[in-house]
Amino acid sequence: MSVLSSAPLPQAVNLLDAGSLLGTFGALGIAVVLFAETGLLVGFFLPGDSLLFTAGLLCVSGTHGPVELSLPQVLIASVAGALLGAQAGYWIGRRGGRALLARSGSGRLREGAVRSEKLLGRYGHGRAIVLARFVPVVRTVLNPLAGALGVPVWVFSLWQAAGGVLWTVGLVLAGYGLGSSVPNVDRYLLPIVAVVVTVSLVPLAAELIRSREGRTPEGDTHR
Repeated sequence: MSVLSSAPLPQAVNLLDAGSLLGTFGALGIAVVLFAETGLLVGFFLPGDSLLFTAGLLCVSGTHGPVELSLPQVLIASVAGALLGAQAGYWIGRRGGRALLARSGSGRLREGAVRSEKLLGRYGHGRAIVLARFVPVVRTVLNPLAGALGVPVWVFSLWQAAGGVLWTVGLVLAGYGLGSSVPNVDRYLLPIVAVVVTVSLVPLAAELIRSREGRTPEGDTHR
């Protein structure tokens, strides 16, 4: 019996809650969420990091979570959603990504576009595309921005695939490894997910701090 047919549907789905998404849609939900988060600008708020880690935890046999998942299914769905989403985002960017970002009313998206462009300038195309996978919002914006900036298709495809596999497989296996080594880890699911979300925001916070520090000397010289 598949995960989708065996999981009871809750009254409402919380798109920001990894457990709710997985309990409702199973492995298929992972692919859809990652496609939206990495390929569509409207998906920047979705919980990619916590979803992958939680899915890995729920692949451990005997875990009393909202659903028990299959590790191979989760890995396939995660990689497929992340890679297809990034490639879709790139082609959206090629067809007018800057115009879409300019019309967006979201301050987070605009800030993400600025950080993405800095990342591309600082590290070059390959490293920036890989690193962006691990930074919330930036991984949503960088793909269309790379298309808008004319990053060669083969360069983007190669590095987004490398970064996508590293990000998805790494987080899923990290969750699976923790669930396999710690008895009754599902009891601590909410605190663990909170830690994962916090850690995923560290690169974002570090980049903001560096940006502010970089502006301070310049501001002092004009006083």
